[in-house]
Amino acid sequence: MSAAAWKPKHNPWAIALTVTLATFMEVLDTSIANVALPHIAGGLGASQDEATWVLTSYLVSNAVILPMSAYLTSFVGRKRFYMWCVVLFGISSALCGLAPSLPLLIFFRVLQGAGGGGLAPSEQAILADTFPPKKRGQAFAVYGLAVVAAPAIGPTLGGWITDNYDWRWIFFINVPVAVISLFLTSRMVEDPPHIVEEVKRLRSKGLNLDYVGFGLLALGFGSLEFVLDKGQEDDWFGSHLITIFVILCVTALLTLLIWEIWQIRKGHKPILDLTLFRNRTFAISFALMFVLGFTLFGTTVLIPQFVQTLLGYTAEQAGLVISPGGLTVMAMMPLVGFLVGRVDPRYLIVYGFAMLAAALARMHTLNLEVSYAYIAMLRVFQASGLAFLFVPINTIAYTDVPPQKNNDVSGLTNLARNIGGSVGTSFLVTWLARRSQFHQDRLTSHTNPSDPAFQQKVDALTGYFQHGASVAGSSAQARMMAQGNLYREMVIHSTMLAYLDVITVLAVGCVCMIPLVFFMKKRKTSGPMAMH
Repeated sequence: MSAAAWKPKHNPWAIALTVTLATFMEVLDTSIANVALPHIAGGLGASQDEATWVLTSYLVSNAVILPMSAYLTSFVGRKRFYMWCVVLFGISSALCGLAPSLPLLIFFRVLQGAGGGGLAPSEQAILADTFPPKKRGQAFAVYGLAVVAAPAIGPTLGGWITDNYDWRWIFFINVPVAVISLFLTSRMVEDPPHIVEEVKRLRSKGLNLDYVGFGLLALGFGSLEFVLDKGQEDDWFGSHLITIFVILCVTALLTLLIWEIWQIRKGHKPILDLTLFRNRTFAISFALMFVLGFTLFGTTVLIPQFVQTLLGYTAEQAGLVISPGGLTVMAMMPLVGFLVGRVDPRYLIVYGFAMLAAALARMHTLNLEVSYAYIAMLRVFQASGLAFLFVPINTIAYTDVPPQKNNDVSGLTNLARNIGGSVGTSFLVTWLARRSQFHQDRLTSHTNPSDPAFQQKVDALTGYFQHGASVAGSSAQARMMAQGNLYREMVIHSTMLAYLDVITVLAVGCVCMIPLVFFMKKRKTSGPMAMH
């Protein structure tokens, strides 16, 4: 049976909901543990810095497995590989909840990231094969609900569970979902003919796995994730450890590039199918997905950090302020899925990036007196643009790609989103610190002790602390408190300006993506290639 003629035995929408279930939990786990770190550190007798490895270990493992998923699927079959990932994710989640020490928790998080890393690419490829082109956009809308809404819901759900129960339950809740997903997958999901034929062909040659490629991939992406996560904390190239990992990352990835090209020329199955980048539409889709991940994860960190640092919100309130954005995405995804089958996806992508840039420009109205409702409204505005990006980019990425490479497309686009998210988060933290120091230096240069206006402020605050605030102590102590108060005010204002600088860079980046869209091919709506 040809790939175009094959149809799944079960209802495609039942299959879509089945495979989305586990992926939602996997994406949720990338953010749900963030707000629980202090509780994890306290419960396991570790420091806050040591506890951050709970996040880093998951992301590193996830980044390594994502690009490998298509390769492994070719040897064992997509359904079997997906079910193995669900089993590993469920068992490791239970072990994370039972972990008696931080080292064991980190080890189990590595296993959890390995299991989770294969879920999203497999699901995306399953949807691409299960649905015809006209309905593929609606199917990706279901997938988009999981991938886009989960990071927004994660912090709120994690904070609620941690505050009301125990941090271990943020891992235990994955177990029943994994069991249900495993049961439904075994009953409904099946491999299409081209997957079955590929597995038979490769097995007939013997299980000749590319161990060199595996090692280079793990070293390269593992080092990259470590650098992005720990760079700002260790002052980037001011740290010998970070410098070593940068060298390892660059060397491993360059060697991997050469090795994979050689493997392709020899006719072997490559771990990373770099030939996909000859397809201009896919290459641009990869870049767009990277920027989408950069902006999505960057702002998901930026807004809660802003309200907690400058406005005094609690962790739960910070999570709640971005929740309306997640609900907006969920509400708009079905509409976007409907439009993708009827409107050129390129126009939807242009609209999405334009709306996203406009929302980021609007965020320049943020100030230290802004209300909860206004911030939530800005997040909704931003989410309305995000909803028009994920589905169209995923849909158009398969243009002119043969069915046997659907797994490779899904693996690489998911890698682009995840690496984009890591780079975006790292950029935000670094640029925020650098620009905050820049503005602080500028404000300090304008704060001259001999300036009458400055002296007047100091004198007024000194009088307040000495008399109005009923502070016991000498005039010198009151004056020191006054100067300290002015310094804190200067730090707050410099941090506020730094947030606005970060928002500017994100907005400019979104605008720069718009011209690229018109270099993509228009998706075909009929003919044999429409399937791809």
